[in-house]
Amino acid sequence: MMEQVPGALGTSASLALRLGQTIFSSASLLFMCLDVEFYNYTSFSYLVTVMALVTPWSVSLALIDAYSVFIKCLPRQPRVLLIVIVGDWVYSKALSFLSLAAACSTASVTSLLVNVGTPYCWSKLCSRYQFSAAMAFLSWFLSFASTLFNLWLLPSL
Repeated sequence: MMEQVPGALGTSASLALRLGQTIFSSASLLFMCLDVEFYNYTSFSYLVTVMALVTPWSVSLALIDAYSVFIKCLPRQPRVLLIVIVGDWVYSKALSFLSLAAACSTASVTSLLVNVGTPYCWSKLCSRYQFSAAMAFLSWFLSFASTLFNLWLLPSL
């Protein structure tokens, strides 16, 4: 009998983590792409690429969690859980560290542009980049938390 780990796959806490992850990664992507000048800087393009990969993964796992929570049908087959947990561990862990790196590089480049002055980054544009980096940090935090919760399910398999 598998014990119910709070925050693990198929729980309402996991659904909340995945929805938050989806919202923050989408917001980061949206605020970065509102301006077409993001491609001038490699770190901004890197953030857009990583968030474009994080968002579909978060949406797909949020759908699995939503199905499990609202239909009350937890995926209790060990093979299904193992595939989702290992996939989440490998894919989300890699994307988690990539999104952390992208958020850090975006924050540092934006800070540098703010300190250099307005010819390179006017205030509204830089604040949008800073907000995008903050959303990427929040997405990373939730992704890392949900991956750790799902990792705790492995011993029960």
